[in-house]
Amino acid sequence: MYSRLLLTGASGGLGRVLRPRLKNRCDVLRVSDLSNLGDAGVGEEVMHVALQDRPAVMQMLQGVDAVVHLGGISTEQPFDDIVQANIIGAYNLYEAARIHGTRRIVFASSNHVTGFYRQDEVVDATMPVRPDGYYGLSKAFGENLARFYFDRYGIETVALRIGSSFPEPKDRRMLATWMSYDDLERLVVASLSSPVVGYSVIYGMSDNHHVWWDNTPGKHIGYRPQDSSEPFRADAEARQPILDLNDPAVIYQGGGFVKAGPF
Repeated sequence: MYSRLLLTGASGGLGRVLRPRLKNRCDVLRVSDLSNLGDAGVGEEVMHVALQDRPAVMQMLQGVDAVVHLGGISTEQPFDDIVQANIIGAYNLYEAARIHGTRRIVFASSNHVTGFYRQDEVVDATMPVRPDGYYGLSKAFGENLARFYFDRYGIETVALRIGSSFPEPKDRRMLATWMSYDDLERLVVASLSSPVVGYSVIYGMSDNHHVWWDNTPGKHIGYRPQDSSEPFRADAEARQPILDLNDPAVIYQGGGFVKAGPF
């Protein structure tokens, strides 16, 4: 599909899942992270880059046709830490993409961009953002940055508001937010292969029975989830037989992120 594809955050939880699955989508897969990436496999290039290091990011984007950007901090942390990796780092990535002519970025945003909507609401990508913390705030910045770089420079982005991608749902909240690893791959591949995406936002979830997010505005991406959290429902409900309806983590879609901190 691409000559050289860059996967940032390749040693993170989802990066480790996608690294072997993206190899057949490109001639060369360039992987990047600060943590141990192991040796380069066949058809791979390995780079250890801090996203806040602008010259290093500039070098990392050289010769890259498209990016799957998972890099950065993925949990709620102090603002000063979030700024370096997720805000300055995102700017460095997009500016390097502009200079080197990279035409498409699949940006790992987050459901925490809209985490302060209630669990009794259904949200789509056209509705105002309501970040539930510094992490969600940084991802909202990343989405606006991506829109700007499309409007000004024509760099296409699909922003993936990823829910909870694990082998199985860990709790009752994840019955709504869960996305299987196979559906994660389907979503990323659809985002890379759809002929025209412009600037698009789509929620990353499987075909769950219990949903808070409406992906109708992202239908043009061509993502068709094939898995569901429903087979895990009994186990999830057994682990949490009673919910405290006064708990902000139960009231709001962001779960525990809405009450993380202060730091």
